[in-house]
Amino acid sequence: MHISVIGTGYVGLVTGACFAEFGLSVTCMDTDAQRIGKLEKGVVPFYEPGLTELVAKGIKENRLTFTTNIVNAVDQALVIFIAVGTPPKADGSADLSYVEEVGKGIARNMTGYKVIATKSTVPVGTGERLRQVIKANQTSSHRFDIVSNPEFLREGSAIEDFMRPNRIVIGADSEQAMAIMKDLYRPLYLIETPVVMTDIPTAEMIKYASNAFLATKISFINEIANLCERVGANVQVVSKGMGLDQRIGSKFLHAGPGFGGSCFPKDLAALVQTGERHGYEMQVAGAAARVNEKQKFAMVEKIRSAMGPLKGKTIAVLGLSFKPNTNDLREAPALTIIPELQKDGATVRAYDPAALEESCKLLPGLVPCEDAYQTAENADALVILTEWNQFRTLEFERLKTLMKQPLLFDLRNVYEADRVAGYGFRHISVGRLPVEPSA
Repeated sequence: MHISVIGTGYVGLVTGACFAEFGLSVTCMDTDAQRIGKLEKGVVPFYEPGLTELVAKGIKENRLTFTTNIVNAVDQALVIFIAVGTPPKADGSADLSYVEEVGKGIARNMTGYKVIATKSTVPVGTGERLRQVIKANQTSSHRFDIVSNPEFLREGSAIEDFMRPNRIVIGADSEQAMAIMKDLYRPLYLIETPVVMTDIPTAEMIKYASNAFLATKISFINEIANLCERVGANVQVVSKGMGLDQRIGSKFLHAGPGFGGSCFPKDLAALVQTGERHGYEMQVAGAAARVNEKQKFAMVEKIRSAMGPLKGKTIAVLGLSFKPNTNDLREAPALTIIPELQKDGATVRAYDPAALEESCKLLPGLVPCEDAYQTAENADALVILTEWNQFRTLEFERLKTLMKQPLLFDLRNVYEADRVAGYGFRHISVGRLPVEPSA
């Protein structure tokens, strides 16, 4: 079977490369000629572990090709995945202009039956809207089916998530389309992946409901963390005690500076806006978004409170991307926290294994460094903003000799406080009481 994926961003490229690994013939199409030119040479435009190797393998085995020509993408494929961006508008609603533009391009170039599946995160009703766009723009009448097949890929582990997913969701109103989609995912039947087969609106809602719930768990534990600091409790133990209840689970119960990325903030806003459009206030989703925004500024206040006036001081920041194993800076806490520190007169030195170059473009005045230890040189404090693995095994004795004063803001709760204090550092974290140096 031949399929096409329109859009070679994060979701589209991972989808195309993984389906090629399943043995399908895949054409990835994008209007960005420069990006397509690089992809044809195996150059992946963003950081995702294992993806460069998978793309190279697909190209070498002639199962993965790239084009800027929508005619080729539409003509060859039985199934066409739409994986273009749906950025938020000013009111929080999803901008579907890219999805609709792709729909028009498909309509004008159809020569036979097609299954058109949305991979992009789109609000309820998009499937029907896309159907009408395609019908209105067909140059000759051809039968087609619309499918909602949302992605559940985590940046940093996207390939594993595609190859060994928790579930596959397929929303369609045609038995033929359902059968074709099930056939695409047949390799996953061997590992008994659950397949949720439903109608299109329900499939669209599953994606938003899932992301909103996970975002709410993060905001909830951050509120609990803030209260723990005031009452003398330890949020990590609280999280463990909660997570052992199977009805709650331990995932996404890690206190920190707030969530970021391309999904949670955008999807919460879109869900709230969808509720408004249909006359229903999504109070929990709205509160999760507000708590998350406040949490970033709470981290700034934590630093100010411990350090006093920041004017003339140097702060070393480790980690800039919104999470480890990605260079994605979208809505990253660093983009809010660092400018606030700079506004107070602090010099911010920083290191990130993958996102440093882009961070320097977005954060004027940021001093880029080559590793954690260069970052810490002459710093008045060290701040862990992203929990990359290499920041989990820092040499504190070495850091102490490099820094002006041994002060660690462990905003991801990476370290045991007593251990850090044993090296002579003051340890300040999230949801736990500060611990003074014991050496």
